[in-house]
Amino acid sequence: MSRRLVAALCLGLAMGGAGAHADQPVRLLSFEDLKGWAADDHGAALSVFRETCPDLDAPEWKSVCALASQQDDSSARQFFELLFRPVLVGSGTPALFTGYYEPELQGARRPDARFRYPIYRKPPELRPGTRWHTRREIEEQGLLKGRGLEIAWLEDPVELFFLQVQGSGRIRLRDGSALRIGYGGKNGHDYRSVGQELVRRGIYRPHQVSAQVIRSWVRRNPQAGQDLLWHNPSYVFFREIGNVPADKGPLGAMNRSITAMRTVAVDPAFTPLGAPVWIEKGGGTPLHRLMVAQDTGSAIKGPQRADIFYGTGEAAGRVAGAVRDRGRMVVLLPIDRALALAGAG
Repeated sequence: MSRRLVAALCLGLAMGGAGAHADQPVRLLSFEDLKGWAADDHGAALSVFRETCPDLDAPEWKSVCALASQQDDSSARQFFELLFRPVLVGSGTPALFTGYYEPELQGARRPDARFRYPIYRKPPELRPGTRWHTRREIEEQGLLKGRGLEIAWLEDPVELFFLQVQGSGRIRLRDGSALRIGYGGKNGHDYRSVGQELVRRGIYRPHQVSAQVIRSWVRRNPQAGQDLLWHNPSYVFFREIGNVPADKGPLGAMNRSITAMRTVAVDPAFTPLGAPVWIEKGGGTPLHRLMVAQDTGSAIKGPQRADIFYGTGEAAGRVAGAVRDRGRMVVLLPIDRALALAGAG
């Protein structure tokens, strides 16, 4: 990529929205400030960036994306370093990283003695942005039962709960085929963490809580476990996904397939969907990697909050469920946009 072409492109970048930063400090960094930057596979990140880049409407992104389509893996690091600036948004509080995955569960199209817990479509009377009945009311009163909204049935209500937390999944049917489902809406109530509730009740300490620990406790304590799950009033509905190849990841918030270990869910109020994001995750398995903000989540709030997509299936779920680590998240923005944000801050 010639520096003359880069200069011409940068001069042509228009200003556009990139999140609400008015109440958050913004600091420009250099690529030398990013720990492990030189060692990453920038080509893999560029490939993922190109998947959703065409969907970015702001002029500064369109210019960058047009050039991204012309790059090969060998020039990926140069592409990012010449056209972007790392921007740290936040008050200095360490980032919180968690993990998510696409569950793969056994299920059936018709209920029987084994598969008794339905996965529901959104009821037609529920309008976007409105608040409907709570999880407890929906389940206790059977508000969805017998209305023809069932997509499939599962054998475990705990797995159904975690399927809703993840927001997508694959259901393996009796004949060996697979049914893919994705997020179809929610009941309008905010998500409440059942893990934090276990800590509040004094049952576990924060470092002890994981998805597997929650599953085990609910199954050992059926009545108290049901009450714990009802602590989260949010209820997620699904839709069938029929146009995603089996070798691709589930659809994210941009309605494109996401990629294991390269996709991160963010709060779009602070990080533009589609933007490259550099993460420096600590903990037992540190991770320094360039990812792409292609998804969101109801529990992902704030400029330094991110959810890492670990892939599909039980093994990915075990790893993702144990992640709760601190670190730092840096968004890469087109140069003019980064300079404008820093100047405004």
